[in-house]
Amino acid sequence: MPLIEETVLPGDSLLTLPVVIIGNGPSGICLSYLLSGYRPYLSPEAIHPNPILHTKLEEARHLSIVDQDLEYLSEGLEGRSSNPVAVLFDTLLHPDADFGYDYPPVLHWKLEQHHYIPHIVLGKGPPGGAWHSMEGSMLTISFGDWMELPGLSFKEWAASKRRNIKTDRVMPEEIACYYKHYVKVMGLQKNFRDNVYITSVSRLYREKDDEGRSHQNEDISTQHLEMEDGQKSLVKRNWEVRGYQRATDGSHVPFCLFAENVALATGTFDSPGRLQVEGEDFPFVLHSMSDFGAAISKGKLRGKADPVLIVGAGLTAADAVLCAYNNNIPVVHVFRRRVTDTSLIFKQLPKKLYPEYHKVYHMMCTQSHTVDSNQHSAYTSFPEHNVLSFKPEMKCVLQSASGLKKILKFSVALVLIGSHPNLFFLKDQGHSIGHHSNQPITCKGNPIEIDPYTYECTKEANLFALGPLVGDNFVRFLKGGALGIARCLAIRQKKKHELIESGDGGGEGVP
Repeated sequence: MPLIEETVLPGDSLLTLPVVIIGNGPSGICLSYLLSGYRPYLSPEAIHPNPILHTKLEEARHLSIVDQDLEYLSEGLEGRSSNPVAVLFDTLLHPDADFGYDYPPVLHWKLEQHHYIPHIVLGKGPPGGAWHSMEGSMLTISFGDWMELPGLSFKEWAASKRRNIKTDRVMPEEIACYYKHYVKVMGLQKNFRDNVYITSVSRLYREKDDEGRSHQNEDISTQHLEMEDGQKSLVKRNWEVRGYQRATDGSHVPFCLFAENVALATGTFDSPGRLQVEGEDFPFVLHSMSDFGAAISKGKLRGKADPVLIVGAGLTAADAVLCAYNNNIPVVHVFRRRVTDTSLIFKQLPKKLYPEYHKVYHMMCTQSHTVDSNQHSAYTSFPEHNVLSFKPEMKCVLQSASGLKKILKFSVALVLIGSHPNLFFLKDQGHSIGHHSNQPITCKGNPIEIDPYTYECTKEANLFALGPLVGDNFVRFLKGGALGIARCLAIRQKKKHELIESGDGGGEGVP
């Protein structure tokens, strides 16, 4: 069923939604939950282990957290996120989790339908986003409880489905099913549209002196705005969101939506990181675990004498090593860092909880090419090496830190060096809204710059971002973004209604 036909006139105010959310992973789902009127309150019997925070919560027990001063509540809290509201919401949902405690949430939830803010959530696949495309045989890095969304315990859901969850860590396919079920059981389906691909998100402008005339918006390029600066007063209007929805017969149905606010919740799995070296586009050079898994399942690597070349030193690369190892496929593992580098993720994971990753790390340290010259063993590591190029005869040129070059033969190469968001639908691919202007948005190096309490982009009003786009890779912390945005939009909706009721709404509404 199409969203809105392309032929609809943009001046029809009935088609302007208060909020369009781009991305239907856990970030988008959680934001939809809060915008649908679900409100968190301090539970009557709850006592937060942080006495200062508990005292603050008691001061406004009658108010939902959405209606409280988030900056005041966040003050003094510390956690594994640089965003204070993310730390606040996490400690309310998982008190003292980083200290190993399994305290229950101090919140309970009420559905208050008068707080509903109309919105739509657009995603390429079913609710759950990238979790549906992850390698299903691996375990999540986070505990199952930390992957859950507000109002539905993951353990209780798993028990109700008679799923045998043997450990605290679970498989991605379990999480994907949980997110899909969450949208249904919470009654959020009416806000979700699947199989949707966004092609552009742009600002609409109009002249300020046309208040008495038609309210039809006019799309004007930034270049034109700069030329006219000082001659005409142009007011930023709503957002125009264009794209297409893939129908069941495979056809593409174009649509055009208008929104007062846009929330970016796309995550960072859209564009795999690339080495940018010669030969990287050869078909035998892969960039995702799913492609590697498909090659194994189709038997393409069965009986190959040459090893699989895996590039990268993160958890995804480690997953690939384990996958190859478990399928009796020899591995050559290449990475740039020293094995003693303190920033390696393996050094931050407790051995008891993550034995499989420490197994990989142990091999990285002890089965180096300098220790074992037999490169036809099950595993050989090449620390402090860079890939210079891939050759058509399935050879790779490596260079060590000392400058020595080495040529290796392989059966398939797998480059797993992280991924980046693909914000091609924004002007300049969103480079202008990062902390470092004119540079690509990345989760660690250059996240989108936001107000820490509203999650609104500091360089673009009425554009919000949450999740990995603002540096919160873990589901535990992305929920704070939903809280900050929901509070900001609730305040603006209230002000807007007050202006309308007072008869002083003007021609522009509330910015």
